[in-house]
Amino acid sequence: MPRMQLTRRVRFSAAHRYHRPEWSEARNREVFGPCANPHGHGHDYLLEVTVEGQVDPVTGFSVDLGMLDGVLREEVVEPLDHQHLNFVVPEFAPGGLIPTTENILMLVWRRIEPRLGGARLVRLRLYENADFYVDFEG
Repeated sequence: MPRMQLTRRVRFSAAHRYHRPEWSEARNREVFGPCANPHGHGHDYLLEVTVEGQVDPVTGFSVDLGMLDGVLREEVVEPLDHQHLNFVVPEFAPGGLIPTTENILMLVWRRIEPRLGGARLVRLRLYENADFYVDFEG
């Protein structure tokens, strides 16, 4: 049977701060600009998740959308929506990874990829705003 790719979009709003605790405030400002604001800043993120699967001859589906929606709700929307990523994601705690779009994508990939059953995760695209996004293909 043929294989198909499909893309599902989910949205979440979250705050974050770019900051290296071992650097001075001046150095953080120099490297991260206003993203180093002590109180953080936020985005209305749009995540596109592209998965691939073999078309089932009985259902005609290549991926179980109910399963995909459940995984995205449990691994992305519920834990990240309306949160400050530096405080709720252990990997982004002070001294950890900077919660850049790139690092958020790698985290999301690790969370959802093992839960997709027979589907294969192909690509994640995360929009911080209408003018900026990052793609990750694992």
